[in-house]
Amino acid sequence: MVGTRSGAAGVGRQTASGSLAAKAWTRRVRGWPVVVVPFLAELIAGGYRIGVPSLWRDEAATISGSQRPLGAIIDLTLHQDAVHGAYYLLMHAVISAGGISATVLRLPSLIAMALAAGLLAALGRRLAAASGLPWPAAAGLLAGLALALVPITTRYAQEARPYALTSLTAVLATYLLVRAVPAGRWPWWASYAAALALTGYFNLFAVALALAHGVSLLLARGQAKAGDVPAGPGGPGLVTFGTLRAWVLSCLAAAVALGPMAVLALLQSGQLNWVTSPDLSTVATLIRDFAGAALAIPLVALLAVLGWVAGPGLARGRGLVLAVVALPWLILPPVVLLAVSLADPLYVERYVIFCLPALSLLVGAGLTWLVKLTGEAVSQRGAAAGRSRALAFLPSAVLAVAMVAALAGPQQAIRQPASRADNLRALAAVIGARERPGDAIWYLPWDTALVGMAYPAPFARLRDIGLGRSPIASATLRGLPASQPTVAGRLRTVRRVWTVQWTPSQPSVGPAGAGSTRLLTADGFRLVRRWRIESVFLSLYVLR
Repeated sequence: MVGTRSGAAGVGRQTASGSLAAKAWTRRVRGWPVVVVPFLAELIAGGYRIGVPSLWRDEAATISGSQRPLGAIIDLTLHQDAVHGAYYLLMHAVISAGGISATVLRLPSLIAMALAAGLLAALGRRLAAASGLPWPAAAGLLAGLALALVPITTRYAQEARPYALTSLTAVLATYLLVRAVPAGRWPWWASYAAALALTGYFNLFAVALALAHGVSLLLARGQAKAGDVPAGPGGPGLVTFGTLRAWVLSCLAAAVALGPMAVLALLQSGQLNWVTSPDLSTVATLIRDFAGAALAIPLVALLAVLGWVAGPGLARGRGLVLAVVALPWLILPPVVLLAVSLADPLYVERYVIFCLPALSLLVGAGLTWLVKLTGEAVSQRGAAAGRSRALAFLPSAVLAVAMVAALAGPQQAIRQPASRADNLRALAAVIGARERPGDAIWYLPWDTALVGMAYPAPFARLRDIGLGRSPIASATLRGLPASQPTVAGRLRTVRRVWTVQWTPSQPSVGPAGAGSTRLLTADGFRLVRRWRIESVFLSLYVLR
């Protein structure tokens, strides 16, 4: 009998264990839509008309840096463009497999931004639960959708540059931090260090995320107290001295991994000599673009403030709750880079795009918190239960619809053929339709040479009389220009010359080229026609 009872107990325990495992699996399956819906939303929003906007000069730089042998990419990073070396290696594989069409080049960015939206939803759900917010799954879902809704998210999902990948790795690093703090195990911290290093390899300025995380940990540090918010999945992430030590060690590991690239980047800092000092208009543009449109700024500001005060808000010692994580992430990296740029101009808006997910977290929390506040207000007025629930959702629904309406126009504009600073497709079309055998091209100044690399077919048929050494031979993106006497000698062997110049509003890293065009006229060439195509003046000179 004893054996029978023991066997029955064992079977009972196995049955109970299996039942718990089945319930846990069911919960995980039910939780997947929170992640999948924002992922699909961004995949659709970013993928719609992804190949329509023309490639522009930065994407031409991606082609130049990636479409060369692996050894030549390493040489390039050692001499000129170390900060993009990791991205060029990734894009080398993409170009080798699919070519250099706009759609193929932009696919990695689209996938990265879609993954960022899905992972942000998972992060938002965890932080909302740890903060004791109502409907944490809804808060996470709305955060992911809010990220997909902003036009600038689409802009960088449709660009062959590393900024979408930086957004993904920044969200991943933050998610791993939130998991590492309550878990306290080294695999989480090692993964966090790797994500930080990867973030830096895609955008060196994004290492400021570590500073934001440090401030979040200091704000979260404390011991559990009576009345603390209930622990969500993984707990509220209360921070101890051991947690801070693990974080410091992780940051040091990431710094060691980034060290060689950071040294090269410092030696190559002259690459940013086109950046200007920020002013108030710089800050206003950042606020507008993060909100999505000027009309959306009040709506986003209201929801962000509600997300800030939701649950425990920014209270110290309550663990890694939503506002404690999101606010330093949103504010500190842009403020630090703007402040440094007052003395040494470094700030460019795309360098801080990785902070946009933090604003989406606050917006998602604000929408759900507003439902709670409205429901409490309606209940106090004694409304019927059914009507109370309907009224509770009404303000959040109205704000969400208003945001969609305000951002519909900018979302459409971002997909237009000429929505980038350069319309290099149109430029190539003009040359392709009018070039003749024996024509030459002259890039004035030399940094305009990138415009011929995005759509290379018509340019490849032109003799580049300004080229001294090729990009691969010189380990540079554009190659090196020939000397003025060499160019003068080449001019004597051609009858038609195309010149490419920036319009006056465009930054340049070289002389404007006016003196060089005078050399053309002195040698007997006359200007036949000039086209202004967005940022570029394209001119055709013919020998008299």
